[in-house]
Amino acid sequence: MIIDCALYRDGRRQQEGALTLEQAAALHRDGSDGFAWLGTFEPVPEELEDIRESFGLHELAVEDVKSFHLRPKVEQYGQDVELVILRTARYDDDREEVDFGEISAFIAPTFVITVRQGVASELHSARTNLEAHPQLLAEGSPAVLWAILDQVIKSYGPVVAELERDIEEVEGTVFAGEAAPTERIYFLRREVTNFHRAVHPLLTVLTTIERANREGPLAPYFHDVHDYLRLISDEVAAQRDLLATILEANMAVISVEQTRLGIRQGETVERLTVLATIFLPLTFVTGFFGQNFSWLVEHLDGLGRFLILGIGGLVVPLVVLWLLLRRDRARLAAQHRNTPGTS
Repeated sequence: MIIDCALYRDGRRQQEGALTLEQAAALHRDGSDGFAWLGTFEPVPEELEDIRESFGLHELAVEDVKSFHLRPKVEQYGQDVELVILRTARYDDDREEVDFGEISAFIAPTFVITVRQGVASELHSARTNLEAHPQLLAEGSPAVLWAILDQVIKSYGPVVAELERDIEEVEGTVFAGEAAPTERIYFLRREVTNFHRAVHPLLTVLTTIERANREGPLAPYFHDVHDYLRLISDEVAAQRDLLATILEANMAVISVEQTRLGIRQGETVERLTVLATIFLPLTFVTGFFGQNFSWLVEHLDGLGRFLILGIGGLVVPLVVLWLLLRRDRARLAAQHRNTPGTS
């Protein structure tokens, strides 16, 4: 879909309304002064084919525009047409994800064609800002390329800030000694990595563009955008490394918590074992003397036998068990004192 199309001459737009594709192509073929800027959003293949035929674009360049790229790049088609592909980004705070889009720009002396795909690829403000600076617009189509780069790269700043805020949240949780959701850290690192793939390769693209425009009034503007991109790239790389450290620290916290849980479970099992050990002989004695055999009923009577066999049968195993446990504890304490490096 064609969003806007205008002819620019001497740093000013030449008409209020939008040109048709045929009018813009005719200006290009006639070699008119100035340049035409054609802006499209997710054009269908038929529209791209019409644009290719109208402006004589290389078929491989149009094929490049149809596919969605993971990395920015710059390609030269012929002597006059340059294709620049940029990745746009916008952070969705509700989903904690970075939404990516793409802008493909054909840059030639007599025309600029922009093809936008996906979210966060709006260029109306770039066109408006550039029209407000006729001294830059008078430099021709390279000024449009600078305006597009400036808007795309400046839009990376809010994404970095939102990612930084989420990273600080999980960092505060982990280094407070609490385990953060590992899944959240993993997906956050994935978003930062994908964002890094969109930002870091653009440095090479900016180097190529800045080298081609190192002279003239636009040179400091391209240099300023390049410097800002370096800052963004460094911050994203630092975020990626920090998230790797946070993920490792979170796994360490989880390991410590699992160790503590294992110790508590071991202590519980130890208490249950002691109780079971205590009640095992008691259960045996009471079970044995609780049998209703005639011999037991006839011969085990009287207070003395009750005290010796009944009460004694319960007390003696308890005393023996207490002595055994005390001996084992004393032996473990002695081994601990004799172990080097312990106190």
